[in-house]
Amino acid sequence: MNRFESDLLAQIQRRGDGVTGRVLVACSGGGDSVALLLLLWTLRKSLGLELSVAHADHGLRPESAEDADFVRQLCRALDLDLVEATLGVRTHARDQGIGLEMAARELRWDWLRQEAEQAGAAAVATGHTLDDHTETVFIRLARGGGLGCLHPLAPRQVLRWSPLVEVRREDLRTYLALRKLPWREDASNGEPFTPRNRWRKLLVELRREAPDLDHHLFETHRQAEEAERLARSLVQSWEGSRWSIADGSVVFEKRSWDEVELRWALESAFRHLGWERESGLLRDLAPWLARQLAHSRKPSSWGNFHLNPEPGGGYLHLSQGPLPSRT
Repeated sequence: MNRFESDLLAQIQRRGDGVTGRVLVACSGGGDSVALLLLLWTLRKSLGLELSVAHADHGLRPESAEDADFVRQLCRALDLDLVEATLGVRTHARDQGIGLEMAARELRWDWLRQEAEQAGAAAVATGHTLDDHTETVFIRLARGGGLGCLHPLAPRQVLRWSPLVEVRREDLRTYLALRKLPWREDASNGEPFTPRNRWRKLLVELRREAPDLDHHLFETHRQAEEAERLARSLVQSWEGSRWSIADGSVVFEKRSWDEVELRWALESAFRHLGWERESGLLRDLAPWLARQLAHSRKPSSWGNFHLNPEPGGGYLHLSQGPLPSRT
């Protein structure tokens, strides 16, 4: 076991990914998934894994048959069982009215779930890397994802296991070159027809300026996730004393509420009630509600939200109709 492999083993053990037994490794033949397969094969005894491999041919590129043959040869060299499928991505995209990327993802994961169930696999291992995390962050920020943008890529999401989430893509290529193992290049990854591909090009320049961008971003997001978890825990501890849910309304204790406290309490209560939790809405609603709870003795409204004062606080409820516009 070399240093790179032992570092990955330490990462997996530190995180407590909790994956043992049968694992189905998704391998496209690209550098990330080939490195994933080789690394898990090398660490299989240390992690208590039994590996098998899955390869999906999306039928979108002329080279896909060569990719499949490459994966077959790799599995023979590693003495691993391989399951394959040819997916009708173009037909699915047309029938569902969705893009090729989404169609490929839907069909691939439907098939992987079925194969994992049949094989009795505890997880499907994928080659998602630290680079993928950074790209996803910028995509979400550009779309206005709010606090959800600051969540690190989880190594375990139900069936999916991504053991390489803290590893740079370039380091995987270096590892494969050291092991003298080739991989297949997908030329479409460089074409600017998806947001991810466009951000991938932009990030090249950012990394030249900040070589440790990916690691710093991941660590920042881990801290942000911890802070959010603590905040949610605090707000939940207030339920039943400072705020509660009753008859489809939010009941607030009459006290001097800080606007930040109110926003977190509103987000938690609205989540429970199934009301809209868009950050701009909560940011506008909180100061109005803070003033009313502190000073008002009469019913008042803000858009479709209505507050009925009570001696000990107030009931906030929502009437039918469009939510208030925000400028």
